[in-house]
Amino acid sequence: MEDVVTVGLDGSAESMDAARWAADEADRRKITLRLLHAWILLSQDTPGAPQEKDQNYWAKRIVGDAQRDITHRHPDLPIVEELLAEDATEALLRAAADSRILVLGSRGLERVESFFLGDTGLHVVARADRPVVLVRAGAAENRPPGDREAGVVAGVSLEGSCDSVLDFACDTAAARDVPVHVVHGRSLPVQAYAPWGVDPEVAKEIRDDVQRDLAPVLRPWREKFPALRIVEDIRLESPARAVVRAARGRQLLVVGRRRHRQALGPRLGPVAQAAVHHANCPVAVVSHDD
Repeated sequence: MEDVVTVGLDGSAESMDAARWAADEADRRKITLRLLHAWILLSQDTPGAPQEKDQNYWAKRIVGDAQRDITHRHPDLPIVEELLAEDATEALLRAAADSRILVLGSRGLERVESFFLGDTGLHVVARADRPVVLVRAGAAENRPPGDREAGVVAGVSLEGSCDSVLDFACDTAAARDVPVHVVHGRSLPVQAYAPWGVDPEVAKEIRDDVQRDLAPVLRPWREKFPALRIVEDIRLESPARAVVRAARGRQLLVVGRRRHRQALGPRLGPVAQAAVHHANCPVAVVSHDD
């Protein structure tokens, strides 16, 4: 793995916002930014060919425009450009494996808090072993960088390991000097409901059980990041609804995705699916084994 943040560019406004977000993150982490554009029909460069006959003109312009924009914002940030004549999905997956983070743009739907995740993005998010961050148009600067109340949200489950999610969330929050809000959603059982509403005693018992189980999960991360404020946020609702609501106004939402080795096509779990389609801030999807 190289010490780089890679962003996939396709010439859209969404990918430009993704590039700006990636540049900010690379600058915070003091590492290199890689601008990547892959198109299977790219041709071999012909030295000395006039611009009007250069079949790669638009591909070069996509990367060049992004490079100029980012250099203006981050004049000291090291940037590398890469044009690949291959399938975009495969190129991005290989780039993800060699990067600290892969960043992609996602198209926001008007009047709906949603992502439109195309085939390429879906395959990459569902198959990449490294964290993939999805940035919708207009969300690159969702909150001012110094807004400590915005923070990073990490959606965690207590049914398996969430170390990769917490590692990425804590590392990202530490680089931004903001807190991590660790969100766990737990749907209430039928017996929690009474004719007048939710039985407060049952709700308290469930909340106490979750808090007791969550404490040892968070202890290693509090020890590893002693200066980082880690806030527990237990919500008595479905995990998917909990993380989407908790993400409102935050700098980043981090969710997990189980690795699927079998050839069943790209799949996301219900929480990751809800996050990438409905969260109104950038979303990081982090893979884990169990």
